[in-house]
Amino acid sequence: MTFDEEPIRTALKRSLDDMSIQDLKERIETLKGEISACEAMIVKKEATRKAAEAAFFKS
Repeated sequence: MTFDEEPIRTALKRSLDDMSIQDLKERIETLKGEISACEAMIVKKEATRKAAEAAFFKS
């Protein structure tokens, strides 16, 4: 694992069969938010890495 990797945190699995339609819709919205946060963090980490590479690996 490199310095910019963190362990993936997962919630306890809940059977989708046991969830109501409203619960499923709320879960989807929660997951969309988490995906957006992950994508934003990827952009941030890529920018940090590029800046470090530019500073330390000048040709």
